[in-house]
Amino acid sequence: MARRTDEIGFGGLRLIQDTDYFCYGTDAVLLADFASSGKFRTAADLGTNNGIIPLLLSELTAAEKITGIELQTEAAALASENVTANGLSDRINIVNADVLDVSKILPKGSFEAVTANPPYFQAGGGLLTGDPIKRAARHEITAALADFVECASYLLAPGGAFYLIHRPQRLADIFTLCTGVNLEPKRMRMIVPHAGDSPNLVLLEFRKNGGRELKVMPELAVYSRDGGYTDEVRKIYRISP
Repeated sequence: MARRTDEIGFGGLRLIQDTDYFCYGTDAVLLADFASSGKFRTAADLGTNNGIIPLLLSELTAAEKITGIELQTEAAALASENVTANGLSDRINIVNADVLDVSKILPKGSFEAVTANPPYFQAGGGLLTGDPIKRAARHEITAALADFVECASYLLAPGGAFYLIHRPQRLADIFTLCTGVNLEPKRMRMIVPHAGDSPNLVLLEFRKNGGRELKVMPELAVYSRDGGYTDEVRKIYRISP
């Protein structure tokens, strides 16, 4: 086990990470920032890993209760340790459970928001890594996209928001699966490495039992041509000019 503790900013939050497994990336920060535009008191994060998204939501939103759900025992334990280390046990709870079993342990419609940064690759796609925890974080081995979507719909109260980051190549699947469980797309933002590049990520907001109106936002470029973050991403990370 190779542990390190990082100062991640955002109100002085600190994150203990195991570099032998899975460390958080830009995806998690962009998703938490995207979700922070909503107003909710309760939130659940599916596949929370080391707890990065609940920690960020605790700083970026006024949510009173945030539940992180994580299947991998080692990752769930690390997430709980991070919650305690940051003094957030009164607001964040980590549940070591499979998204497939959430209906057995959490009440239906008990959250106003759900976030998910699920595995991007289908079980037979992408380059498989040798480590089982990294495989589960990147590939739909233990749960498929449909399982995350169905779990989100189950947990959300009517009018609640589902915030998702994924790959644009899966948009057809995402829209079909979400509308099939009464999650209507409301906002979409493409993420590009540099301005003018093809998008490699997409941020999406769905509403439980929402109306049929989708707002397509301007694309977000992560890097400038000099290799650093763009001004908007620097603002998201709270990096001073």
